[in-house]
Amino acid sequence: MAEKFDPQDRPSLSGLTESEAREFHKFFSTSFLGFTGFALIVHILTYAFAPWGVGL
Repeated sequence: MAEKFDPQDRPSLSGLTESEAREFHKFFSTSFLGFTGFALIVHILTYAFAPWGVGL
């Protein structure tokens, strides 16, 4: 038989506990900063080798 769902086990709107939410936020923030840093480097290198807007 299935256990009854207790809303006190998952008090947040997302369904995550406080520790799970902190762990997810840490992973998400790290991934976002890594992606943003990579994109910035790629844009700088692209502009260095093929500048856009030059000669218009």
